[in-house]
Amino acid sequence: MTASPDDLLFAQHAPMLTGLAYRILGSRADAEDAVQDTYLKWLDAQRGGIDNPAAWLTTACTRRCIDLLRAAHRTRVDYVGSWLPEPIQAELADAGSEPEAQWSLASSLSTAFLLLLERLTPKERAAYLLHEIFDQPHAEVAKILEIEEAACRKLVQRARGNIELARVRHVTPAEQQDRLLAAFETAIVQGHTAPLAALLSQQIALRADGGGKATAAAQAIEGAQAVLDFIASVLHPACREDRWTFVDLNGSRGVILEREGRIEAAISFGYEEDGALRDIYIMRNPDKLARLQAVRIQ
Repeated sequence: MTASPDDLLFAQHAPMLTGLAYRILGSRADAEDAVQDTYLKWLDAQRGGIDNPAAWLTTACTRRCIDLLRAAHRTRVDYVGSWLPEPIQAELADAGSEPEAQWSLASSLSTAFLLLLERLTPKERAAYLLHEIFDQPHAEVAKILEIEEAACRKLVQRARGNIELARVRHVTPAEQQDRLLAAFETAIVQGHTAPLAALLSQQIALRADGGGKATAAAQAIEGAQAVLDFIASVLHPACREDRWTFVDLNGSRGVILEREGRIEAAISFGYEEDGALRDIYIMRNPDKLARLQAVRIQ
């Protein structure tokens, strides 16, 4: 069946909407739901009277995401253990690349950045992403959020201040990421942690998300020695036989661990501005691993 012009127009904007929704919600599943809800609303709309379909779709999707985010915050209060964003691979990252520079794309998908967004109010998060990542003018963002432009500017300014203070919007050179991955693999597979120890920040922390459905550290493990001890005593014996696949996760190098054909974990990293390893994120919640495919970095 031939797609209608309205369906083709929505399909043209769907990748951007998915990229926006994922950044707001931190969940690919929820992002896809938000985009689907936007599509259904688009079908019900009087489309002949819509002068700017892109703006209409962005508005509808953003408002739906804010509703979903408020509901998600209530459920995350009772979440078992550490909550981490659902990891994504490069193909979804690329979906939002049209309006963005490559640097901005990678930095706005990192796990560290998405976790920082969790500290913002839903409107702060949406305002920052729309203006800073998707290049929407303040006046347009204000319309989307149904607030005054002056209030919108304050939201963006406050969010920008928090994000710049945390220094999470930088991209570590690929060569440094590759060195880290090699040292991390040596630590897990061989139990030899010395090469990894030399790359750690003093503020290193390891967080694991099992969601109550898979074994994971209940709380963050902080400090270089504590992290190295956990790797040697827990991760090395548990994961040394797993199949490793290096992938692009959330805009940077990561790894997927498989056992007997099943994905056991997806691991991503966060870095200091000088390239030292600051964060290790281990996703073990099977619900958040369901969409990953082990595609090797070429």
